Amino acid sequence: MKFENLLAEVGGFGKYQITLIVLLVIPRVTLPFHFLLNNFIAAIPSHHCDISHLDADGILGNLSKEERLTISIPEQEDGTPASCHMFSYPQFYLLANNTNTSELSIVECQNGWEYDNSTFKSALAAEFDLVCDRRGLNKATATIFFTGVMVGAAIFGWLSDRYGRKRMLMVSYLSAIVFAVASALSQSFIMFAIMRFFTGMGITGISIISIVLCVEWADIEHRTLAGVMISLDWSISTMILPGIAYLVNDWRSLIVTVTAPLVMAVITWRWIPESARWLIANGRLEEAHLYLSKCASTNNRENRLKAIEPQTLANVIIAENKGDRKYSYRDLVRSPNMRKLAVFTGITWFGVAFTYYGISLNISGFGLNLYLTQFIFGAIEMPAKLLAYLCLDKLGRRYSQVATLIATGSCIGITILIPRDLWLPRTVVAVLGKGFSETSFTCVFLYTTELYPTVLRQNGLGYCSFVARVGVSLAPLVSLLDEVWLPLPQVLFCAVALIAGLLTLLLPETQNVLLPETIEDVEQTRKRSVCSSLD
Repeated sequence: MKFENLLAEVGGFGKYQITLIVLLVIPRVTLPFHFLLNNFIAAIPSHHCDISHLDADGILGNLSKEERLTISIPEQEDGTPASCHMFSYPQFYLLANNTNTSELSIVECQNGWEYDNSTFKSALAAEFDLVCDRRGLNKATATIFFTGVMVGAAIFGWLSDRYGRKRMLMVSYLSAIVFAVASALSQSFIMFAIMRFFTGMGITGISIISIVLCVEWADIEHRTLAGVMISLDWSISTMILPGIAYLVNDWRSLIVTVTAPLVMAVITWRWIPESARWLIANGRLEEAHLYLSKCASTNNRENRLKAIEPQTLANVIIAENKGDRKYSYRDLVRSPNMRKLAVFTGITWFGVAFTYYGISLNISGFGLNLYLTQFIFGAIEMPAKLLAYLCLDKLGRRYSQVATLIATGSCIGITILIPRDLWLPRTVVAVLGKGFSETSFTCVFLYTTELYPTVLRQNGLGYCSFVARVGVSLAPLVSLLDEVWLPLPQVLFCAVALIAGLLTLLLPETQNVLLPETIEDVEQTRKRSVCSSLD
């Protein structure tokens, strides 16, 4: 008997699985909060050089605020005060005529900056002066966080296959809470950067473990539905985030607020089951039987499991050195087909994540209000989920992944051709690209989970998430290349999406295929389908 047959006996998608999804949604709502938090805590408020020292010296006298700015700070092309420069000394005669300021002596800000607090009560950039020549540090806050996510994906992927899904889920809860609160209490940028790195490490465990638990408890018929359902929390939270950020416009309080759901997750963790697949593959038959019994009872199928004893489960998943062998990332490259899967899934994940965050972390670049743009980007993800479900169900995993990646790249390419002053069509195309990129992300989580065997599923997903976070970490830095050539970031995002989409064609189809349990399943049982696609 295969595990899929056993799962069908106890209920492959009933009350037990619905309860599991609900319990996993509680911690998962904080994922988009933290992943997109940089759009708000690292937003740069309007600013100009601080000229308060001139007031202290009595130089400016009784001049109005506008007059003080006129004689102290040069104007930009749009008529607003320059952000990073000031006159070397007050130019009083500018009040009487319109002398060309380009010929006057201009220097960089000498005494810090004055910030506009009308939008943000407190912003990270304002508190630590991450502007002008320190602007790169502000962009780097997202890179630092996603570097932590990248490292955490590798660590939690390995630990979850070795010590179990449930136990590592609690570790990720606690570490994310501790380091997130510590980052909110940071008194220096260095401390903040370190704490955000470790917050990213903790958060990623929730992401990769929850999706695997969900899929491993669902039967073949409902795997697509389960994968899409558990991803809905991301879309809903993405729409809620701008509302929370608008109401809580202090960056320290905002970090604590978006982390709060994890406290409830810690409380409800006790009711989350361990993966029965993982328990059987690791020889823990009594525990597996206990969870399967609970599943059968909750789904009103108690009679279906009476004839099955714990020892019988040993034949459900035949694994080499069951319970003794500890799998690691090296097993991803030891055999031919696993090695090919690792290469091509890594490329796919890099392309998906690089383009998704290339769009998501650029919400200020389309001429709309920051909060409104974030809400629109979140709202488009709901129909994107429906599109993902229809594509996965009708087209299969592989062609869905290819189509959504190419569509994302095409939308990014079109925005390059639309003049920047035409903000409405640029925003419409960008929103469509965001929708396709979200569909692509939904597909890749389910697709990858089905490709890797149970004994290496978390290692495989951890590795893929690691590669993806390399792309995410690069996305904010690539945005800085607009200083070299304005369209260059979009050109790179477009090219990566198209190339990754085409290479995804080299992966096998997994729709309506049994989940592989061991490496041997990938190399032997599924050898024909894998080799025909990869070789």
